[in-house]
Amino acid sequence: MNQALLDKIESEQFRKDPTDFGVGDTVRVHTKVVEGDKERIQIFSGVVIGRRGHGLNETFTVRRISYGEGVERVFPLHSPRVDKIEVERKGHVRRAKLTYLRKRLGKGATLVKEKESRATVETAK
Repeated sequence: MNQALLDKIESEQFRKDPTDFGVGDTVRVHTKVVEGDKERIQIFSGVVIGRRGHGLNETFTVRRISYGEGVERVFPLHSPRVDKIEVERKGHVRRAKLTYLRKRLGKGATLVKEKESRATVETAK
């Protein structure tokens, strides 16, 4: 198939409201869950520990600690099942993948340095 044709078909499937978030950010992912004939929204909140792929195949992994156990979920970025992505907190990290958080326990497992905005840095001087 022609690449231009594939790009045109894929462009219709892209998310209309792209959320700007990165690795290290704490996000709340609203997913649509179908139970029987009913549909509801379920929220999964945690730290983004990785992003991969590009285009329509792009995914991101969110990790949280639930009842002392680490839980990770991989979400397709452009999936119609993902209703919306809210950024709770911007994180400042120096890695593309935060797999080292898997080895940490307690507060250290969720500890990602918060990103300082330029306004707060200038007022501190």
